[in-house]
Amino acid sequence: MKQLLATMALGGWFLLAACGESKAPVAPPPPPPTLPVVEIQTQTVPLYQDFVGQIYGAEDIAIRARVEGFLEGIHFDEGSEVEKGDLLYTIESQSFEADVAARLSQVAEAKTMLAKTSSDLKRIRPLAERRAVSQTDLDAAVAHYEAAQASLEAAEANLRASKIRLSYTKVLSPITGIIGKTWAKVGDLVGRGPDTAILNEVSRIDTVNVEFFLTETQYLQLARRFKAEGGGDEEAQGKQLQLILADGSIYDHKGRFNFIDRQVDPTTGAIRIQASFDNPAKLLRPGQFAKVRAEVETVEDAILIPQRCVTERQGRHSVFVVGEGNKVTVRQVRVGPTVNGSWLIREGLKAGEKIVYEGLQRVREGTVIQPVIREIQPQDRKET
Repeated sequence: MKQLLATMALGGWFLLAACGESKAPVAPPPPPPTLPVVEIQTQTVPLYQDFVGQIYGAEDIAIRARVEGFLEGIHFDEGSEVEKGDLLYTIESQSFEADVAARLSQVAEAKTMLAKTSSDLKRIRPLAERRAVSQTDLDAAVAHYEAAQASLEAAEANLRASKIRLSYTKVLSPITGIIGKTWAKVGDLVGRGPDTAILNEVSRIDTVNVEFFLTETQYLQLARRFKAEGGGDEEAQGKQLQLILADGSIYDHKGRFNFIDRQVDPTTGAIRIQASFDNPAKLLRPGQFAKVRAEVETVEDAILIPQRCVTERQGRHSVFVVGEGNKVTVRQVRVGPTVNGSWLIREGLKAGEKIVYEGLQRVREGTVIQPVIREIQPQDRKET
């Protein structure tokens, strides 16, 4: 009996203790996390595309020997600027001078023959009028005179051709420009064969051309844009072209389209495009590679957001939008290209909405946060 009473007393004590615990105060929930957010704003954004191209001179002229002979002299400094008409090379000329002398002798002989036949014709013509000589004699005199005239003309033509060949022994610069390294040395035999070797090359580089290729899709996109903006006005097109050099710097002068090839290459599906750029400092040289940057689209009321605001999973992009009551919801967006380290949002957001900027791992669907507006600085847009 005493054991039963003790057990009941112990049970009552535990019951009172349990009741006392249920009345203890409940701890308040933690405050919502404070996270930076950005407010969506719209702006006009030009979109650019880069095309790899190669630089050529406005004129690139190959220097070849037009007559065969041994090279006697080189009269320029390699890599220097030459003027149109400057003497570049001389080829041995003795054989050509001898040919000119022989042709001069033939001209003199033809002139003598012409003078004799002219004199004979002048003497026979009056006699034929008085029938002192036969008509046959007159016809023969006329024929000899005309043959002498033709012989003189042929001799003079041969003389001119010989003088032209002689002039080819002096190789002159066809344009004003920069000359390269000579590919022939004094004593080399030059000008042999139908495909004569190139002696050198002169390039005019006060203006340079950049050639690059567009796919059919890119060509159609650019062609429609330029047609809509002025029907191919060169000045309007030129404003859209920049040149990105090999060191990543942007060339000082803008360019303009000046040539579109006749057809799309059926083997590659690409079309050749040429743009020209002023080069007053002669910084650009033929053979360099560079990127031509063209404006392919202008997006009005565009939305740009930092890349860190966007999460990607299985090819789908989403952002955390701060809605009513500072509650976070997940929203899928369709992104376009990146512009200065920011995503261009094609669909899914509108101006005035707020999205989470940092701490994306701390939020999920339905999370309530304490937003703090963050102003985006230029360095925030340079993320990769």
